[in-house]
Amino acid sequence: MSFHVTALCQSGFFQVRQLRPLVRSLTTEAAKTLVQAFISCRLDYCNSLLHGVTDNVMRKVQSLQNVITGARRRDHIMPVLRQLHWLPVRRRVEFKLACLVRQALCGCGQMPTYLADDIRLVSEGNRRSLRSYFDNMCAVACKH
Repeated sequence: MSFHVTALCQSGFFQVRQLRPLVRSLTTEAAKTLVQAFISCRLDYCNSLLHGVTDNVMRKVQSLQNVITGARRRDHIMPVLRQLHWLPVRRRVEFKLACLVRQALCGCGQMPTYLADDIRLVSEGNRRSLRSYFDNMCAVACKH
């Protein structure tokens, strides 16, 4: 995964360097739209694969998001992210996974069948009443 993250960060920082002179001459809203279109979408592409990576790898991606926001290094990033209505990278990954699980459980959206068939509520598979029956927990079927 570190190779993927390194390539992601390299392309993201390249885009930031390319857009920096242009962004200075735009309005704030136009600059936000441009950054969202060219760079932030790269953070979201296949980011569910980043679930469970080490903190060191996640820090690299977070540093790209920090640079995108334009916050200075000494500033705390959370107020800036709140103002932009963005989640930190780790939370973005968790949110995307939660959305995928919800889509699989309710059958809404364009969920690939190979994922939707493997995710079920624990209560759907059990005929007898267990404590987990009321917890709304998910089980992922592993096919070998």
